Amino acid sequence: MIFLWLKAIHVFFVISWFAGLFYLPRIFVNLASVPEGGAERARLLGMAVRLKRFMIPLMLGTWIFGITLIVSGGMDSVHFWLHQHWLHAKLVLVLLLSAYDGYCKKLLRDFQNNRNTKSHKWFRWFNEVPAIVLLLILILVIVKPF
Repeated sequence: MIFLWLKAIHVFFVISWFAGLFYLPRIFVNLASVPEGGAERARLLGMAVRLKRFMIPLMLGTWIFGITLIVSGGMDSVHFWLHQHWLHAKLVLVLLLSAYDGYCKKLLRDFQNNRNTKSHKWFRWFNEVPAIVLLLILILVIVKPF
């Protein structure tokens, strides 16, 4: 029973973190399209800063409850999960998402310091990365291809 509660909380954090991963780069698309120094830029930058600050505990909750799911059944559970190869691939993708999240922080600092060199078109492509990773993770978790 506790396993299902942990899974529900983990999924809550995953969904919430992904909402931020989808929206923050979208704000970057708009930031890259507006001139420096204007009111619209200040509003968008404020939105991005607040969203990024909110995303940190969501990412941490995703990791904490995901790892808790693995270890919640004791050593037998850990041994079982360590032999699930789909889980290894999923963890690599989540590590990549964590790096993506960290890169978003760097991009946000660039905007804050007026050092952004990327176009709104680049950010439109960058914005697609979390959707592709989410699709791959869902396939791994649901289909368990290996």
